[in-house]
Amino acid sequence: MVAAAVLALVLVAFYLSWRATRLDRLHHRVETTRAALDAALLRRGSAVLDLVTADGLPPERARALADAATAARRAPETQRELAESALSRALRAAVEPSDASGGLPDHLTEVASAARRVHLARTFHNDAVADTRRARRSRLVRALRLAGTAPLPDFFEIDDEPPAIPPPPAGPDTL
Repeated sequence: MVAAAVLALVLVAFYLSWRATRLDRLHHRVETTRAALDAALLRRGSAVLDLVTADGLPPERARALADAATAARRAPETQRELAESALSRALRAAVEPSDASGGLPDHLTEVASAARRVHLARTFHNDAVADTRRARRSRLVRALRLAGTAPLPDFFEIDDEPPAIPPPPAGPDTL
């Protein structure tokens, strides 16, 4: 009887340890995906600034893009989502599909690629946040405070629709 109680206690302790470790890994995943999202947002901002300096956009569109990219880069964490959404809207307003046929195709391709990476990074981050929040909703996790003092992660919601840039024409060496 005592052996069965000790075995049950060991199994419960093992299960609780496993749950706490899983929560820790989920929180680490959120931090990693957030860092990747921040890097993707910075890359997009840099690509936009490279586009602005490429002498192919009208000055008023270039200035609006430069202002939006600078505002997104300098925004405090509490205003970051709004600033990044403003950059997305400014990018869609400033870049037209006809610009790809001018002297900007390389820069536009870089901006489009960076915008796609932002979308993917945001999707991965929000999936990690959803998984972590789902694990933390468990009654057992809340009752035993298995999440410790880690703050509840937040979703990163921005307008990340890329500009309408046609893909570059396929050449003989592209697959």
